[in-house]
Amino acid sequence: MKITGLRTTPLLIPYVTAYHMTQGPRTEASVVLVEVETDTGLIGIGESLARPSAALITDALEACADLVIGQNPFAVDAVIEAVYRRLVSVPGADMDRMARLIVAGLDMALWDVAGQAAGQPVHAMMGGAVHSHIQYFAFVDGDSPEAIAEEARRAVDQGIEVIYVKLGRGNEMDVACTAAIRAAIGDKRLRIDANEAWDVMTAIRMIQRLEPYDLEFVEQPVSSRSLDAMRQVKEAVNVPLAADQAIHSPHDVYAYCRAQAADVIVLGPHEAGGLGQLRKAAAVAEAAGVRICIHGATESGITTVANHHAALTFPNIDDGNQIMCRFINDDLISSPDLTLKDGKLPVFDGPGFGIGLDRDAIARAQERIR
Repeated sequence: MKITGLRTTPLLIPYVTAYHMTQGPRTEASVVLVEVETDTGLIGIGESLARPSAALITDALEACADLVIGQNPFAVDAVIEAVYRRLVSVPGADMDRMARLIVAGLDMALWDVAGQAAGQPVHAMMGGAVHSHIQYFAFVDGDSPEAIAEEARRAVDQGIEVIYVKLGRGNEMDVACTAAIRAAIGDKRLRIDANEAWDVMTAIRMIQRLEPYDLEFVEQPVSSRSLDAMRQVKEAVNVPLAADQAIHSPHDVYAYCRAQAADVIVLGPHEAGGLGQLRKAAAVAEAAGVRICIHGATESGITTVANHHAALTFPNIDDGNQIMCRFINDDLISSPDLTLKDGKLPVFDGPGFGIGLDRDAIARAQERIR
């Protein structure tokens, strides 16, 4: 079996409602659908985030198509490595993180088509599921502490055990939101994400103020550019810390684990450079006795399914992972069913990712781009 085509399609998907981040509200997901065609008629499906633009992603992948077409799709790591190497070869430029973002969708599509060809789910191709399900958290949001608390209460009523909220809205607002959520959810687990909003002094002071609300962890409280800043905060507070924006590769995982600068690693395929690199990162964290929490981004259900297959194979997967397709108003897939039951998704057993594309939704997403 050989790869005969590589197709990229920019898509724009609206959210049901905006969600808030330190960097501002997000109202839509801009992605690039990546499809790998083979001489057997099988088509593998993946997606890359369209950052900073869809044109950059599509142009980069098209410039590397000669490294993909004609190759055996089972050679996932070799194909991805070849494309990655071409992308980072720009003299004088540090293209590592951008290259990882670009190749993520291609990596997914290769895993998908390999699984289809073998008649096996992707998690089986990766060594097999070691869990009967993966658990996800509720990402609660709103314009006021009261609105956020009400959403958290509804999530608990749906059987979700872990509640997660993004802060960085101003110190007093952050305290008010945290207090309101804790009052609403009782003894359920609460995580907060400052998204790099604080400097070291502010992070230490804010985490100490919020500690009475029984935080499970604080995600990326300081700039992702400074491992030392993260370690300094960690040594000063009694609440566990999770590293997110600071982590983009197995090398980053090693550095943070070696420095004991984080208690949890938050990482997804778009940062890591696909599922292959995500698996390597998870193995590094496992060696250090640290959990991997799957990171979500401005993505569709395609990434959710890909993440889920990989997570099923990680012995050290967290029990409260991020799922972003709940924000999507017009998702790109018709199957599998991504409705959480008590905050969980089961093992998916279809060949490859088992994704059914909704071609009408894709057409609408294409029209939004136009």
